[in-house]
Amino acid sequence: MQVVNSDDVKRFLLFEKIWGKILLSGDKMMFLQVEIEPGGVVQEHTHPHEQMGVCLEGRVEFKSGDVVKVVEPGMVYWFKSNEKHSAKVLGDKRGLLLEVFSPPREDYLKKIKSQ
Repeated sequence: MQVVNSDDVKRFLLFEKIWGKILLSGDKMMFLQVEIEPGGVVQEHTHPHEQMGVCLEGRVEFKSGDVVKVVEPGMVYWFKSNEKHSAKVLGDKRGLLLEVFSPPREDYLKKIKSQ
């Protein structure tokens, strides 16, 4: 078993105004905390990982193709493997998300190892 306190995990820059913390990563999935500062935008992208998350704070607009959805605290979301998507925080409050990636994001693991 592994237990961590998110306050003890060092954050790293994912994109401009967007920070990540790998809370846990196993063989088949990764648990990531994402903080998007006001004005933060994740440009449209795709990756081979399935991605699910829950919004804890703020309002975040997700776009996939022609579909646009706003998530707020308590709402959950899912992106299929290789599904194009983007995100931006709305308003003047940060967005705080907990996300699961399967399989784990090797690119994010490399970022924390290089710190």
